[in-house]
Amino acid sequence: MALRASNKNESAGASSSGANVGYEAQLWQMADALRGSMDAAEYKHVCLGLLFLKYISDAFEEQHAKLVEDRKGGADPEDPDEYRALSIFWVPPEARWPHLKAQARQPTVGQLVDDAMAGIERDNPSLKAVLPKDYARPALDKTRLGQLIDLISNIKVGDEASRAKDALGRVYEYFLKQFAGAEGKKGGEFYTPRCVVKLLVEMIEPYRGRVYDPCCGSSGMFVQSVEFIRAHASSNTNGGNAAKGARPDISIYGQESNYTTWRLARMNLAIRGIDGQIAHGDTFHNDRHPDLKADFILANPPFNISDWGGERLQSDKRWQYGAPPAGNANYAWVQHIVHHLAPAGVAGFVLANGSMSSNQSGEGEIRKNLVEADLVDCMVAMPSQLFYSTQIPVCLWFVARDRKNGKFRDRRRQVLFIDARKLGRMADRTHKELTDTDIARIATTYHAWRGEQDAGAYADVAGFCKSAPLDEVREHGHVLTPGRYVGAEVVEDDGEPFEEKMQRLTATLREQQAEAAKLDTAIAANLKELGYGG
Repeated sequence: MALRASNKNESAGASSSGANVGYEAQLWQMADALRGSMDAAEYKHVCLGLLFLKYISDAFEEQHAKLVEDRKGGADPEDPDEYRALSIFWVPPEARWPHLKAQARQPTVGQLVDDAMAGIERDNPSLKAVLPKDYARPALDKTRLGQLIDLISNIKVGDEASRAKDALGRVYEYFLKQFAGAEGKKGGEFYTPRCVVKLLVEMIEPYRGRVYDPCCGSSGMFVQSVEFIRAHASSNTNGGNAAKGARPDISIYGQESNYTTWRLARMNLAIRGIDGQIAHGDTFHNDRHPDLKADFILANPPFNISDWGGERLQSDKRWQYGAPPAGNANYAWVQHIVHHLAPAGVAGFVLANGSMSSNQSGEGEIRKNLVEADLVDCMVAMPSQLFYSTQIPVCLWFVARDRKNGKFRDRRRQVLFIDARKLGRMADRTHKELTDTDIARIATTYHAWRGEQDAGAYADVAGFCKSAPLDEVREHGHVLTPGRYVGAEVVEDDGEPFEEKMQRLTATLREQQAEAAKLDTAIAANLKELGYGG
């Protein structure tokens, strides 16, 4: 989903993951208002469509107010070009949120929303055939729809301040969590936290060329890629020569199988004026970009899919390193990505931790073949609790077609392992995020190892990173779990003599045991007083 540009001046205490939006109860009220009339898959689409309408109306109304104030200076608040020049959608009168809010309790509100969507598509060609226009259908309770509009009216998602905080992206993340539970998807469809996307983008640096995401969700990888280029446009980084201005020099290709999510992906790119070839369909069985060879591939495939129809694709040309098991799509995704890489292409993607070590159903042999083909560049073990809708621990894979290509140093027959499991901080009681400092540490380590200019010299750090030769990976049976390679973190000697330390620790232990005995006696007395004593 939407991602904001890197901000080097962001304070260490500021949250960048958006894990806690602050008004979750109100958000779920919006969905719950329609629960009685349709199932989760349907009301998800209704809610997200209205949120998008609110988003573009917020942005429009904010600019409209500025133009009204500047009428004496020649501004025309009813001139569509005044908005399009700033990449703000022109919203016709019938689609403006105040108009809909005023009519929210009328029985015709469904038709009014449909008319609003049609008017926006009419006046903004980039949204043609993207917006939902089925709010007038009889099955949608109009009283509940009116309540939903009233609730959304209280949430700002499209004004400048909300856009800076990526409010719509955060709303969407929370919605996916709740809807996934209601639909019983068990994490099969989920939003990629922006800190994870930011790390992927910072590591592979997609400055120029074709960027592809075979399971693009709501287009978060693309949005962050564009924001990355804009943020680094005037920098002197290794790829800075490819980004001389704020206009990104990349071509975007994506595919998404979920129709509702595909629509939101199109909306998300359209909001930001980003052009992209985003196709709808099953990537495995109906690859809509069959001839694409991408310079950069970014992806977060759904983990451990068992019903991907692999039994019908056993002889597919993409399986150059072995037929993936029909019961798990992880290595189908890996090989699909490798298949679509250009000769000098690089890919970064998220997978479940099991992909690094599994030997079931031939997966170990496929992994061995990928390593022996010198495709695996870097593996990163990630902290737990990063995702809203799944607790499955994850890792990042980085693969490169040509690791001697001259752009960086010759990295053939080596793999970089990074163990980042101890990084991150709790964003709320249940979710963790990587800080900008964490992201910079991981990305800089990779850049230094690749031999990038201005990244500094690379050195192994016990407990964090290790450049392992291919022979060492072979010794570990081609298992790619970073913890096997990086070793234990070096603990500094505190200077306390061993005998003194043992006496101190033993004394502390005895004090704690004595205190525990007192507590046990007190608990037993209380239980006896209540009639439960022995």
